[in-house]
Amino acid sequence: MLKMLIERLRRGAYTLPFPAEPAGFPARYRGRPSFDPARCRELCRACSERAPSPWIRVGPEGAVTLDLGACLFSPEEAAACPGGAITYTPDPRMATRHREGLVTPNGEVALACSLERATRRLFGRSLRLRSVVAGSCGGCEAELTALGNVVFDMARFGIQFVASPRHADGIVITGTVNPAMRTALEKCYDALPDPRLVIAVGACAISGGPFRANPEAGQGVPPGIPVDLYIPGCPPHPVTLLDGLLRLLGRMEDGSRAPSR
Repeated sequence: MLKMLIERLRRGAYTLPFPAEPAGFPARYRGRPSFDPARCRELCRACSERAPSPWIRVGPEGAVTLDLGACLFSPEEAAACPGGAITYTPDPRMATRHREGLVTPNGEVALACSLERATRRLFGRSLRLRSVVAGSCGGCEAELTALGNVVFDMARFGIQFVASPRHADGIVITGTVNPAMRTALEKCYDALPDPRLVIAVGACAISGGPFRANPEAGQGVPPGIPVDLYIPGCPPHPVTLLDGLLRLLGRMEDGSRAPSR
């Protein structure tokens, strides 16, 4: 027993110090995209056609914007631009309060602002969420599950998942919301007590993701369900999820982007 205690002390704490300190990521991590128009070498319309997702938008006048809500964060999406104008940064902070906030000319996004003071006061220092898997591959759910482990430990912020929408402050939606799950999602939303929070997690819930062209897949959260927080990714990293939730609760009011190590 003594040896076990000594070994445990030697290893130290496993929980990330985030948000007090920036999180560290490996070199292969693909965070918030960046677009540098000065490095374009050909028509961006051709790049948008080569990309495996419709995240590169080209306007009538040739203006280019990136839709992070449709981005799959794959190497092929960045490689669609042969001039290297699109790169991935190590910045995990991408959650926004509005869908249009994910459409950006350079990759920068307006980070999520907090809920109204009266709503935050009602929640206190806790948040109970119900997960609704509405036609997902399982990737986003794996990252949401990771939030409960010792490394990310979202319970230290008073955030927990519950089994029933009647015990929840809001729902976390993952998946394309296919026809088979749409009614179930709507019933789950109706069962939430007011004020109801809705969080769309991942490219599928935001825009339909890689399955959007399939007639059996949905296009994301239906218009009848208002979304309070969009967290892009395919799937989002746990730090991206945690950052968005904390901003929604007013724990990171300044909107700053601390550089990642």
